Amino acid sequence: MTHTLAFEIGTEEIPAFDLDSANKQLEKMVPEMFQAARIPFDSVEIHSSPRRLIVLANGVADQTEALVEEHKGPAAKIAFDEQGNPTKAAIGFARGKGLGVEDLERRDVNGTEYVYAVKNVPATPVADLLPDVLAGIIPAIKWPRSCRWAAYGEYFVRPIRWIVAMLDETVIPVSYAGAVSGNQTMGHRVLAPGFHTVDTAANLMQVIRDAAVVPNQAEREAIIREGVAAIERETGFTADLPAKTLLEVTNLSEHPTPLCASFDEEFLKVPEEIIVDAMLMHQRYFPLYDAQGKLTNKFIIVSNGDPACNATIIDGNERVVRARLDDAKFFYEEDLKKPLEEYVERLDEVVFQEQLGTVRDKADRLVKLADHLAADAQLGEADAADLKRACYLCKADLVTNAVIEFTSVQGVMGSYYAQAAGETDQVARAIEQHYRPRFAGDDAPDSLVGKLVAFADKLDTICGLIAVGQGPTGSSDPFALRRSAIGIVNMLDAGLPVSLAAAIDCALAAYAGIDFDAAAARAEIIDFFITRTKVILRDAGNAADVVDAVLAAGIEEPAVIAERTRALAQARSEMPEVLSDLAAAYTRANNLRDEALGCAVDEALTGAEEAALNEAVKAAEGAIPVLLEGGDYPAALRQLANLRGPIDAFFEAVMVMDEDEALKNNRLRLLNRFVSVFASVADFSALAKA
Repeated sequence: MTHTLAFEIGTEEIPAFDLDSANKQLEKMVPEMFQAARIPFDSVEIHSSPRRLIVLANGVADQTEALVEEHKGPAAKIAFDEQGNPTKAAIGFARGKGLGVEDLERRDVNGTEYVYAVKNVPATPVADLLPDVLAGIIPAIKWPRSCRWAAYGEYFVRPIRWIVAMLDETVIPVSYAGAVSGNQTMGHRVLAPGFHTVDTAANLMQVIRDAAVVPNQAEREAIIREGVAAIERETGFTADLPAKTLLEVTNLSEHPTPLCASFDEEFLKVPEEIIVDAMLMHQRYFPLYDAQGKLTNKFIIVSNGDPACNATIIDGNERVVRARLDDAKFFYEEDLKKPLEEYVERLDEVVFQEQLGTVRDKADRLVKLADHLAADAQLGEADAADLKRACYLCKADLVTNAVIEFTSVQGVMGSYYAQAAGETDQVARAIEQHYRPRFAGDDAPDSLVGKLVAFADKLDTICGLIAVGQGPTGSSDPFALRRSAIGIVNMLDAGLPVSLAAAIDCALAAYAGIDFDAAAARAEIIDFFITRTKVILRDAGNAADVVDAVLAAGIEEPAVIAERTRALAQARSEMPEVLSDLAAAYTRANNLRDEALGCAVDEALTGAEEAALNEAVKAAEGAIPVLLEGGDYPAALRQLANLRGPIDAFFEAVMVMDEDEALKNNRLRLLNRFVSVFASVADFSALAKA
């Protein structure tokens, strides 16, 4: 006979993202805990709402299966001495298995006698195991932050107010931080307050639903999406449903009801980014857009209240958003009373990093970097001026009223203020976009000047923080430097026409007044970017050995590394046998070479095969540097491929380690010369390991 187990942890409202994490933890944790306790079951379901976590186990058996455990121990001659007395080995083995030495068995295994510990584990009623197992689930859930309450020492994300633990009709005794299990759950705070009795475990979900609670995250999301779709059909507008906000709203309500509300059209004169920030970030409302993608004065709220009071709920939320938008309008209009440039001086009030100074100091460094980047990218006079101006102004909006209140619109508001102050469109656009790309897949700025401002901002942060020992560690990256580096690498790979290594030198020079080891910092920063480039290339599907072969050439520029990796991967795909044989020959030559002899080949001592290889190497030596300088890496690889025939013929016809010392050394010099041709292209021995 099988049973249904219901376990509900009832709490005060759990933070939305923590609730989602707990769901995922329980899906993996509960089956593992049941299996560890040897509790047979058919399936486990995890459900939740903001005030509860629910475990339902179906097909739970009456008892565990009886078990015979056999453990092989040491050989009998080790376990017992010549007199047959147990040794420490036998005593320790028996004790470790919970047996006495007299309980050990001797068995012959392929002619050698061993001792065995045999334990008969009887069947155990599952009801006897469940109290400990269920009680162990509660503290096993990991939370970003936990709390204690009243006089209880136990931790949990929020105070636990009730526990339901039932095996069919039987209540399983479980207690935690003052809460004791029973057969009563709690209903919706407004629609069905108070306790509701559960007659049997299989009915728990229905009792909760009858108490006006939707106890499943996916189901609540579906209800919200359906309600939003109905409002979209009714209004003809389209809602913006960011995944993060949708998840949060889903886990803030036990009985979600999407409703349409509105605000005064006068507020549409305020930059829409502030309005959207106020609604999405502060109030968790969903904005609505017309067919042209323009923000409307309609928005969607998700109520957790009584549907009979929808009009009152809408009115209350409209009053809340009106107050927020009044603030936004006031801040925006106040900020416009001064040109954006006047806010730059106030950046001295904002500390960038204790050792690196203020944000004003950062702005000054960006201006210096702008001069270098403009020259490196060969910008025209107007673009160079815009780059410098955008670098000077890009952080100015951090001290404006609007950004202080609505932090997610930094950069965006600077763009509006720049336009109002008469800055060029390119400067305003660069200010708006200079935080991009903000994450994997995010768009880069849409102009060269904008990309260079974003590049400068990210590079200054990376160089400064690594220089003062605040770079990321294996487990921590509080300043998101890896994300910034990925953004820079992607922009360079997409064709940003500047040298990263030269820009790093310029950025570090701007920190001249700060005490740090410039050479060590530079090496660490270069390695940091190379590591990020390797990760990006491998994530894109490039073989690790191809990436490593390219990196062995000592290249510092991510764009060059990426370009050469793709070219080498393509070459190996198009002529696999040639590159495979060439890699094997290179490895053989590399193993034989003697650097101390140098590369000066005496042509008078060469035979036909040696002379042919020497001429082929000469041709490659002349062609490859020119091709690499011109960025034609595929052609450089083809030049190396031309060496395959001569090197194969050489190894087939020539005994390198000849008894004649002069011949041997001349041949080793030739191999030295052969290997040196590869140095600036790739390490083909890495490919040979594939």
